[in-house]
Amino acid sequence: SKYEHPWHTSPTANQHDAIAAVELALADYEATFGRPLIEACDVDDDGNAIPALTLVTDNGGPFRSFRFEAFIATHPEIRHVRTAVKSPGQNGSRERGFGCLKYERLYLEEINDALDLVAHAEDYRVEYNTVRPHEAIAWNRPLDVHLGLADPLTPNFPEPETLPSA
Repeated sequence: SKYEHPWHTSPTANQHDAIAAVELALADYEATFGRPLIEACDVDDDGNAIPALTLVTDNGGPFRSFRFEAFIATHPEIRHVRTAVKSPGQNGSRERGFGCLKYERLYLEEINDALDLVAHAEDYRVEYNTVRPHEAIAWNRPLDVHLGLADPLTPNFPEPETLPSA
């Protein structure tokens, strides 16, 4: 539903940050739905969890690290897929999300330091999920779709009102 889970922000971009980012998203899922993501998984005939989430990343070192792969292996609710080398278009939705963040908010604001950057990014994330309607999900808001309060194929806004002409 194009929902943006909280972002892990750090001056580094290493395997520990990658793991922290996934842990933050999993915690947000549990806080939102009142249960861990693993409980949303179906099981196959052998009783193994069928991943409920596909995590698409690039081929950066953090995502190729043993520690990150070992972390993912302990989370059967997640299937990790890395895009082809030098193929950012394979993760176009994420790239578009960062583009929107930059052009709709960060480049328009005066940002004095890293803490200010984090605050502006978080304000945008909340607005993106709860205020801004999205054409791709029938002009609904991602949080409403994520919670099942709106259908991503059916617009959920008032009927148009025709104003009297002069």
